[in-house]
Amino acid sequence: MSLCKISRRRGAMVLLAAFFSLLAPVFAYETSFLADIDDLPLAPGLTEDAASRVAFDKPEGRIVQALASGRADPAAVRTFYAETLPALGWRTGVAGEWSRGRETLRVDVENAEGGVVVRFAIAPRAVP
Repeated sequence: MSLCKISRRRGAMVLLAAFFSLLAPVFAYETSFLADIDDLPLAPGLTEDAASRVAFDKPEGRIVQALASGRADPAAVRTFYAETLPALGWRTGVAGEWSRGRETLRVDVENAEGGVVVRFAIAPRAVP
């Protein structure tokens, strides 16, 4: 095999490796969302429990409950939602509670063996 062919092959491999290394962060940080709350992202390391989902609409607004768990640090999950929810229009309220428009979102983060369990609940906000 000639030296020129080896150099071309090596160059192609380097370019291919560079291409995949540039795409790696995109795949590593792909954000997933709760199935019934399409604008509420899951914190890194969490997976939604599909069997726990409850969602329905009523005249006063929607009611949604979901549960997610995973091998994540509870403090990191709390920080994720404290930083993410305001960018999505949610205003902080009482610990673990957020409001947006006519809805209230409750996010309860609990320690679990080897990780965390997060309970989400959206309900119509009581208007005084």
